[in-house]
Amino acid sequence: MNFKIIYPGAFSTLQVNLAEGEGIKAESGAMITMTDTMDVDSKMERGLLGGITRKLLTGETLFFQSLKASRGAGEVLLASAYPGEIEILELDGSEEYLLQKDGFLAAEEGIEISTKAQNLTKGLFSGEGFFVMRVSGKGKIAISTYGGIHKITLAPGETRVIDNSHMVCWSANANYKIEKASRGWVSSFTSGEGLVCRFQGPGEVYIQTRNSPGFGSWIRQFMPTR
Repeated sequence: MNFKIIYPGAFSTLQVNLAEGEGIKAESGAMITMTDTMDVDSKMERGLLGGITRKLLTGETLFFQSLKASRGAGEVLLASAYPGEIEILELDGSEEYLLQKDGFLAAEEGIEISTKAQNLTKGLFSGEGFFVMRVSGKGKIAISTYGGIHKITLAPGETRVIDNSHMVCWSANANYKIEKASRGWVSSFTSGEGLVCRFQGPGEVYIQTRNSPGFGSWIRQFMPTR
């Protein structure tokens, strides 16, 4: 199986080539086109309870797309609903990542997806709610971002402050806490940053160069009001 990013940049698209019998799972509605050797179906990850849990706790759709090359080798093109880049990660079975709710695009069948509870403070202030997606297992996974994607590799003990609206994916073993952007509450919010995440390595963090709340605020200034 081969994952390849085509049209890199704002309109990145994921091309997956599969041998007969191979399959992937993708976010609902992500498929653009596929060869007629492919079959598409819906699937609840980890069964009915897992699908309902993912829907209720993370806000993600109840079903994944299940795409399989049933009648010979196949090809499928996938993309997210918003403009941005795609990154391919390869898990070796010994590591886990946490994803914000819109970060998942597609994965090999060997990747397991579940929900991870954050503590009370992180749930209230991270902007992602009390639950995020946990990915584990062995195989490739494609994550999608709003805007460009930037990878930060943290050495043991190294820290990095990240605006929580720009977080996409991070190593499950990386420690982080939510804090004010500056010393005082007033200056934190008048600076436009509010709350940020302070990460401590070791670990990897993938961030996006744009954030949807900021874009939404920019659009609203042009909308007529009564």
